[in-house]
Amino acid sequence: MIAFKKTVDYCKEKGLIVIGDIKRGDIGSTSAAYAAGHIGRVKVGINTWEGFGEDFVTVNPYLGSDGVKPFIDVCKEENKGLFILVKTSNPSSGEFQDQLVDGTPLYELVGRRVAQWAEECMDGSYSNIGAVVGATYPKMGQALRKIMPKSYILVPGYGAQGGKAEDLLPYFNKDGLGAIVNSSRGIIAAYKQEKYAKFGEENFGDASRQAVIDMREDIMSALKRGNVFCGADK
Repeated sequence: MIAFKKTVDYCKEKGLIVIGDIKRGDIGSTSAAYAAGHIGRVKVGINTWEGFGEDFVTVNPYLGSDGVKPFIDVCKEENKGLFILVKTSNPSSGEFQDQLVDGTPLYELVGRRVAQWAEECMDGSYSNIGAVVGATYPKMGQALRKIMPKSYILVPGYGAQGGKAEDLLPYFNKDGLGAIVNSSRGIIAAYKQEKYAKFGEENFGDASRQAVIDMREDIMSALKRGNVFCGADK
């Protein structure tokens, strides 16, 4: 926990927006505590303390509104944001998320609910309430993009999990915005890949930097080939 806090603080020093992939979601009072600790403030005696201080966190909606609403309340107070799990990138996600409810996949029902929550926290053209939709399921991503037009979509699964740049196109709106593409192992452990082996273990940071540059160029090229407005250059 101390290492995590130090990492968040270091990112803030660099002017970065921090997304805490905490995947929390519990009964109301526990969710309220998680929300206060990660994106809100905690009062101890006469003092008020910021816990971890992320800007966004991921939330599991499996327990329903009881588990999500406390996070939304803190988002409104602190001008923070959420990414709610809708269709995750892992291979077994369909065991529950793809099940049909009166003919509609469960992930679509969750997406509709996220769209409703998003209306409560609009900040310009987009909401502070976003969704997690894996790059490994682009057709589902396309359907969910239409259901949640005002939400940013956090897109895991690019790179190490097999998602390709072309798979990302459905997640963007026509303005070239709306998607935040995540790559974890592909960047953190880039030095282990043959492509970046020349950097060596000691220069793992340089390998990671080059992986980020390559990732950005790969995605921008795909957007241009797909005729998506490259305001994403911003």
